[in-house]
Amino acid sequence: MIESLLIANRGEIARRIIRTARRLGVRAIAVHSEADAGMPFVLEADEAVCVGPANPAQSYRNTDAILAAAKQTGAQAIHPGYGFLSENADFARTVEANGLVWVGPSADAISAMGDKINARNLMAAAGVPVAPGSQDPAASVEEAIGAAAAIGYPVMVKAAAGGGGMGMAVANDEAGLRTEFDKVRAFAERMFGDGSVLIERFFPRVRHVEVQILGLADGRVIALSERECSVQRRNQKLLEEAPSPAVGPELRQRFLAAAVQAGEAVKYRNAGTVECLLDPASGEFFFLEMNTRLQVEHPITELIHGIDLVEQQLRIASGEAPTFDVDELTTRGHAIELRVNAEDPKRFLPGPGKVATWVEPSGEGIRVDSGYGPDTTVTPFYDSLMAKLIVVGADRPEAIARARAAVAGFEIAGPKNNLPFFAELLENEEFLSGDYDTGIVARMR
Repeated sequence: MIESLLIANRGEIARRIIRTARRLGVRAIAVHSEADAGMPFVLEADEAVCVGPANPAQSYRNTDAILAAAKQTGAQAIHPGYGFLSENADFARTVEANGLVWVGPSADAISAMGDKINARNLMAAAGVPVAPGSQDPAASVEEAIGAAAAIGYPVMVKAAAGGGGMGMAVANDEAGLRTEFDKVRAFAERMFGDGSVLIERFFPRVRHVEVQILGLADGRVIALSERECSVQRRNQKLLEEAPSPAVGPELRQRFLAAAVQAGEAVKYRNAGTVECLLDPASGEFFFLEMNTRLQVEHPITELIHGIDLVEQQLRIASGEAPTFDVDELTTRGHAIELRVNAEDPKRFLPGPGKVATWVEPSGEGIRVDSGYGPDTTVTPFYDSLMAKLIVVGADRPEAIARARAAVAGFEIAGPKNNLPFFAELLENEEFLSGDYDTGIVARMR
């Protein structure tokens, strides 16, 4: 087992990784920006190193500073968490070139899945269902119009190098495509340094379902369970649940088989997620993308399987077998995760500020993975996620009941937060029915 681990991240995911490292007797090393010097993850680590100013480009994305911190502290391995450098293939290669263990998939797998067009084509060749779309980047708006004509409107205009729901727009006709193509290309160049644009079929009513995979140290790829991620604002997830209320036994087997095919196609190792779009009308699903890292919503999979995914990541990176019997993997109960963000609960605009009150709920089936606490400050430099409120119950109704109680018992004063939105959602008839799609938040607003 790895003996010392540098966590190249911050907030709740850094605390989450530290918790598992401590349980396993692994020395946990935090890196932090000047703005995060007094944050809980820094105080809880066995050792902490400041790697630069608040600006992520000068700290959490500063590869030279992070590698210097690893050398200074004698770290044996680096866990990137999610976001920042987690899907940066060049960084993964550099980590290994410096004699460190990379707790994640190979740089080749990250690179192959990082380009959405390349990923689509690889998955199609491997027999994984993909939505109708362009096989090559649209180099001009005229090429995009030609692709859309073949696919049929409406279409999704998507940054090929994007992720996390960013760099996406819907065009309902040629005029809309002309407008959105230029916007998406400019955004992609600015945010990702790559203006390549993909055109694919847009489903007006669709569900977002994903499958957790693990590429084991012995070369096998296994699929755990699916997660429902259709409660979204601006294509970014707010609530996830597992298992999906839209997926029955037969469809589940098809999902899991396709996810394994996807992982095997790139010789995947470590934790990853195969994201798909599910057309509820036809029961068809299509590959969307593969996230080559640990997902924000991994706790709901942990709770219904009774396993620690961060521990499995560390064991795989150490060349060890998983802690569970792969052939006897079962699920139990229903879990829901709510992303508690520092944002306006109506318009979902960021609302940073100093935390005056922070009281976390507790009780049977309630888990809180938080990055903040009393007297901490949500700054405008980073993602608005403050905590993940996770509940598990014997079934979906019990999980929803526990989520309601947990939301009511979570007290935050200071920064704006979206707990009032979750209180509303958990009483919404469409959500309660389980028959909802990615448009549910827009319909509520």
